[in-house]
Parts: sequence; structure tokens; C-alpha cells
Amino acid sequence: MEKGSHSFAAASKLFDRLTRERSWLLYAWCRRCDDIADNQDRGGPLGDQGTPKNAEDRIQAIRVLTRRAFEEQPTAEAAFDGFGLVADECNLTMEMANDVISGFALDASRFAPANERDLLRYCYHVAGAVGIMMARVMGVPEEDGETLDRANDLGIAFQMANIARDVVEDDAAGRRYIPADWLAETDWGNGNHASPENRFKLAGIMPRLIALMEKHEAAARLGAARLRFRQRWAVLAAANIYGAIGRKVLDRGQLAWDRRVVVSGPEKLWHILRALGQAVVNSPPAPVEPIIWSRHDFRPVAGW
Repeated sequence: MEKGSHSFAAASKLFDRLTRERSWLLYAWCRRCDDIADNQDRGGPLGDQGTPKNAEDRIQAIRVLTRRAFEEQPTAEAAFDGFGLVADECNLTMEMANDVISGFALDASRFAPANERDLLRYCYHVAGAVGIMMARVMGVPEEDGETLDRANDLGIAFQMANIARDVVEDDAAGRRYIPADWLAETDWGNGNHASPENRFKLAGIMPRLIALMEKHEAAARLGAARLRFRQRWAVLAAANIYGAIGRKVLDRGQLAWDRRVVVSGPEKLWHILRALGQAVVNSPPAPVEPIIWSRHDFRPVAGW
């Protein structure tokens, strides 16, 4: 986690010891699955993707190893063995894991969203579903569907911040997560949105993406209010940090992709301290838009 995600590493230290260690095990599984799917090392540069059959084989290997972990069978992969442990302790299910694995399968198939609904479903599978598992790690029961819905919102918000920050980097790797119909409104063809000469127009799309991020971020804060104090503090710290990434992209305009947007150490400390105050007061503002969705609206992946 220290190498793969500085933001998550900082926020995880605010958890109580048991939750912190379980969150590390969950993260390790997610990181290892991602690395297998993309043939990379701890989120580094993408490796050779090979043929579509190679990509399918890597996804199938993830499914097999994960099922063995659930069955408490040895996998020869520490990340999968650790995931089997936390799954057993926190009542995670294979269905939850499959929702996340479906996100890796989408990337392996070179998925690109046609519209906002596709974007939201993608964000659910690669991040919202992880948020739901993380909520279970924090002790949220299966019956508390409202809090699980809001955990999904937080994952979606995080992923949209990542998409905004990494849009040019993703394009270089042959991936696109900006909806095609958004790009069509700018008169671009697919593949032109990240070109240097189009950065001004690309920046013009960011208010729409960041507004969607903030919509789900605001909903997620309502769910955080239902958590225990240490958990609430950690979740709000992560929300502050990732929200700052998205808002920095927005503020920088066409210069946002000249260098990678990061939240510095002192900035992280400020966001953590601000989260402490938010966790103590525990009175998040009501979202501007009424919440009329649930996590079930963003699944399944089948039929795309």
C-alpha cells in the first residue's frame, strides 16, 4: 500500500489496528489482482498485454486463485491467502469478489464507456464494489443497505478523481474512460481527446466529471456519519484527499496533465486534520441532489 497508493496508506493509519490490518489485506488482494490483469508491478507501467486470449487467461487465473482463497486452499500467493483470511473474518462473499474481478475483466477487454451510465457501471466494478467490501471490513452488516450504498458512492467518487487525473496517461496506454457521447459533443473522434492541441477542450469536460465525482462524494459523506469514530475519520480523510485530486485537475484547466496531479505530504496532513474536525462534528451537509440511486443500479456487468 505504501508504494501502490500513498493516499490510501495515509488514511489507513487512522483506523483501529484490527480494521487497519484487515484493510491492508483487502488492498493487497485488489493490488495483486490488478497487477495480474495488467501484467504490471504494484500499479507501475502496464506490461505487454499480449493477445486477447492472454488477457482472458489472466482474468481466469484471478478467479481461480480467489475461489481457492475462499475455500481456504493454498494459492502460493500471499495476497490471495490473506484475502481468504479477511473474507472469512468479515463475511465477504464470492459474489462481492466477482463484482470487483469483473472490473479487471472490463479493462482487459479494452472497455470504453459509451455514456454516463456505462461510466458509472465501470466505476462500480473497479472501485464501488471495493468500497462495499471495505464497509464490511469496517463491520457494516449486510442488513445495513443504506451504508453499503454510500460506501459504493465513495468508491465511485475515488475512481472519477483517478479518471480525471490520469486521462492522458490512460490514453497513452490505449484506454479511455471519458464517455464517448461526452466527447462527441466536442466534435472529436475517439483517440483525439488527449492530444496536446485538444487540452483546452478536454479541460472543458472536467467540470462535468468533477461535478459527478462531488455528487457521489457528498452522498458518501452521509454514510460515513454512520461509522464509528476512528473509521469515520479515516474515510473522511480519504474522501478529502481524493476530492482534492479531482478539484486540482479542475483548477489547473488545460495544464492539469502537464505533470501528474498529486496531494503533497503537508496537504495530506491538512486534509487529515480537517477530517478529524468533520468526524467530531459529524454533521455532513445534505447533498444538493436527492439520492435516488442504490448500489444495485450499477450492476451487473453482464449484457454490455
